Amino acid sequence: MNFGGYGLYILFSLPALLLGLWAQLKVKSAFNKYSQVRAYSGITGAQVARRILDYNNLREVKIEETQGHLSDHYDPRSKTLRLSPQVYRGNSLAAAGIAAHETGHALQDFTGYAMLKFRSMIVPSVQIGSWLGPIIFMIGLFLQGSIGTNIAWIGIIIFSATAIFALVTLPVEYDATRRAKAWLTDTGLVMSQEMKGVNSVLDAAALTYVAAAAQSVSTILYYVFLLAGRRDD
Repeated sequence: MNFGGYGLYILFSLPALLLGLWAQLKVKSAFNKYSQVRAYSGITGAQVARRILDYNNLREVKIEETQGHLSDHYDPRSKTLRLSPQVYRGNSLAAAGIAAHETGHALQDFTGYAMLKFRSMIVPSVQIGSWLGPIIFMIGLFLQGSIGTNIAWIGIIIFSATAIFALVTLPVEYDATRRAKAWLTDTGLVMSQEMKGVNSVLDAAALTYVAAAAQSVSTILYYVFLLAGRRDD
């Protein structure tokens, strides 16, 4: 690949990469700050999740502690909410916010939230397309004629599943955050004056999904411009 190709890659990827780095720094900063601030209620993240689940008649959803830093997630296959040690055992504002957010995904699952169902449906395509798409694209890019161009386009289309997944993730995550904030205040688990800390943590986390979507889209645009440039030669 020539220098112009590298320059084009930097042009498309650098803004998204910088956004991603900034988002990660915001998440780390917000979590470190508000994981040290004890919630007035004094209950742990696991207790926050359990109360919200019971409040919504989701007593069948299990809550487990999982290893890893900020590895919190909801598993729709086993109907299990898995919380990292800092969240599961912590009684901080950060723990309360993250636990409530992940609980939001459980309610999305049980209410048949369309975007979550669609995201789950395309996971296999994303797992394949994320590594197979670029390989097919590069093969097509180095082949001559219309055959190479068509193969390259197939690679782009396959890889596009990653961008679709990232874009669909945005409303899923923002909806879970919206639910989390409402529940924490409506149920009295977090006082209104404490919501600033919860908002800081959840809003910073949401920005990471925006960055991921930007990175996926910028990569596709880079591939398209490379292919368009090759066709113009």
